[in-house]
Parts: sequence; C-alpha cells; structure tokens
Amino acid sequence: MRYAIIADIHANLAAFAAVLTDIKHRGGVEEVWCLGDVVGYGPDPHQCIELLCQCNHICIAGNHDWAAVGKVNLSEFNPDAAAACRWTAEQLRSEDRGYLKNLPLVIEKEDFTLVHGSPREPVWEYLLSVSTAKENFTYFRSSYCLVGHSHVPSIFKYTETGACSFSPFSASVGLALGKSRLIINPGAVGQPRDGDPRASYAIFDSETRMVRLYRVPYDINATQLKMVKHNLPVSLMSRLSHGV
Repeated sequence: MRYAIIADIHANLAAFAAVLTDIKHRGGVEEVWCLGDVVGYGPDPHQCIELLCQCNHICIAGNHDWAAVGKVNLSEFNPDAAAACRWTAEQLRSEDRGYLKNLPLVIEKEDFTLVHGSPREPVWEYLLSVSTAKENFTYFRSSYCLVGHSHVPSIFKYTETGACSFSPFSASVGLALGKSRLIINPGAVGQPRDGDPRASYAIFDSETRMVRLYRVPYDINATQLKMVKHNLPVSLMSRLSHGV
C-alpha cells in the first residue's frame, strides 16, 4: 500500500493541484494522509477543502482549520495570520465549516500517529529542537509520528539507547523505517519555509517500508495574483516566492 503524506495546504490551490498531479504521475496512492491546516493564509479555502474531499483521505485538525471555525482564539495569531483567518472564515460554506469542525486532533494509522503540531500539544506546539522532540516521544505509542505545522521537512530520531537526533528530510534520499522511533515532517504543500518555494510532500510505501520526500514546482504567481485580488496581507504573498 502507498500513502501520500501532506501537510499545510493553506488554501493554496495551485500548489495542492500540482502535488496531486505529481502523485498521480508517480503511480498514485491508496490514501492521502493530511496533517492539518487545509485552510489559512491562501486564497482558495473552499476549493482546497473540496479537492481534498475528492480524494480517499484522512485528515486531522490544524490551528488554522480551527481558527476558521471559531474553535481557537485569533489572539494567538500574528496580525497578518489573524487577518487571513478572518477572511477565510467569510469564504467558507456551511459544509466546509462542518468538515473543519469535525476534524480530529489525533489519528492512529498503520504504525503511525498523525498530529498537526506535536503529540503533546497537537494544535499549537512546534517541533523545532531536539530537546522538544525528545520530550514528545513519550506522548505517542506508535513507532512513528507524522507532524506538520513548522512547514519544514525534518526527521527526529529516537534510538533504543535514548538518544535523540535531528536531520533535514531531503528529497534526494529515501527514509528507511527501522527499529528507531521517528517523528517525520513532510514539509508544507502551500507555504514552504525551508528556503525552497516548491511544494513539499512525501509518499510512504508499506511494502518497502520507505518514506520518500518530493518537491513540486507550481505557479506561485497565480496564487499571489489571487491573494492580491482578495487584499490578503502582502507579507503572506511575498514569502511564497522565497519559501520562508
């Protein structure tokens, strides 16, 4: 079985469509695992929810998903993110709101735990350091955990000796699943922040026990022009060009 692992679409329809096309060109998958933040920041929240729902998929809640339906306080966001959240809420249809409200915080699938932020704090916590990651390994029982939220492809490894380490998740090297426990971030579809503006996602093959990361170019300008049309914050538009 093959599964696509995606995170942080952030209402970027051009990026999401490019990723789905790339998945199809690579032979397709049986199921899409989405790690939250389908909406927020970008110009096409309804369209991205609609496209995701056309896939055989599972999805967990991200902080922007919940913000769009009033389940988290906008005071937790910076001003530009909060402005985009308010705009997003106005674009959602009733079925979109129902979908986002009913997203779970945690899903266990195969030997994976799926969360948005961290297993300890699924909505808000960023896993950016070895020390924080090490603490989080005690909060899930499966061998592997999949996270989003930071928008940076990364791998945290916890060995049988109790040592924890970090490594970037590179598109040039496949990740073989073994005895070590792992926290894996596939990067962001709609707003990468690792200096590479291309959309990022991964595919897990349960037969080979390999996870591979892929980067996909898309029409960034098309997304930016839509954001201009809707008067979304300029900072959110410009960062797409640089992947920061």
